[in-house]
Amino acid sequence: MRRWFALGLLWLLPLAAAAQVVGLTFEIGPDPARNPRAESWNARILHALRQEQLHAILFPSLAGIGGEAGLPLVQQWVDAGHGVGNHTATGRSFGSARVTLGSFIADVRRADDALHDLATWTPMLRFPYLREGDTRAKRDGMRQWLREHGYRNAAVSIDCSDGYYNQRYLALRAAGRGEPLAKLRRAYAHHLLERATYYDLLARQTIGRSPAHVMRLHVNALNAAALPEVIEAFRNKGWHFVAARTAYEDPLYAMQPMVLPAGGSIVWALARERGTGSLRQPPEDAAYERPRLQRLGLAP
Repeated sequence: MRRWFALGLLWLLPLAAAAQVVGLTFEIGPDPARNPRAESWNARILHALRQEQLHAILFPSLAGIGGEAGLPLVQQWVDAGHGVGNHTATGRSFGSARVTLGSFIADVRRADDALHDLATWTPMLRFPYLREGDTRAKRDGMRQWLREHGYRNAAVSIDCSDGYYNQRYLALRAAGRGEPLAKLRRAYAHHLLERATYYDLLARQTIGRSPAHVMRLHVNALNAAALPEVIEAFRNKGWHFVAARTAYEDPLYAMQPMVLPAGGSIVWALARERGTGSLRQPPEDAAYERPRLQRLGLAP
């Protein structure tokens, strides 16, 4: 317990002395009715977190987990002591002009109704695709709703392309190519470290310090296979892991960038607002990663 408390306070140290710290969050969760490996992926990720004594927060989309069919998998996260937050019922993007403020709030409420009685319920909203509104009225209306209903925005500082890497992992495994799977796991760990380093540097340039970071990952085949490797790679580079709830105590996550469209990594959004650096748009995309995997013989 003392170790976790000490790590949780690292972000308070002066910049020159601060270690790089990160908490892990996971999104959606597989639908066991559509994917027979869903329970295995869930169990392997939970095992890795338990082995490494890490505490995460899961943000399940009801549609993503197949509704009631996926709730037992969510319960496994609860039983392991991890937090569970809200990722809406349908996972629709709030950045879409077709999604109104009223319909999005209704979507959030449906997920809340299904999850708020869980023992580790955490009243935080992870916006699908990190899209927080394409208009001022939607952005500000949702922020007001969150305040009035005791919610916090489950923003992230470190985003990545784990979905694309997972697609390549599944394709290689389906092709029966065993050796490239190990190479892809190493490339994936490198990708996550690269993105973490990028967002940490951007934070230092934008807010003048290295915050307690929150990383966004998904419950999928690749993270089930590679999470121990990823954790080891980060630790080898001097990163320290903290409970996600501890990372969210950093004042960074109370900030509200005023850019439109709203969303993305909170560090990236603040950099947009303040004109820090040269930012690519979109910040994360398979198009950036494909050439690297092609050079490694891991993508067509």
